[in-house]
Amino acid sequence: MSKHKQKIQKVFEHPMSGNIDSKKLLSALEHYGATVDVNKEHRAIIHLNGKEHSLTLSHRPELSKDAITKLRHFLEEVGLTADKL
Repeated sequence: MSKHKQKIQKVFEHPMSGNIDSKKLLSALEHYGATVDVNKEHRAIIHLNGKEHSLTLSHRPELSKDAITKLRHFLEEVGLTADKL
């Protein structure tokens, strides 16, 4: 299994993982066709399949559980789910 696929699958784990590295996850999303723009306000704007999602990045490398939940809903909406990889 590729490391990119593993990172995407972590978003869909139950119970939710609390140690998803944001940089590695963004790299995995780019591998699957997303365009990611990080702005000065520590937000990653993810463009995928004609839709956009804003992901708040903290100064810590891990994503918050709230951010993971919102990202999970976005990925489900655009059709990039763990079972479709």
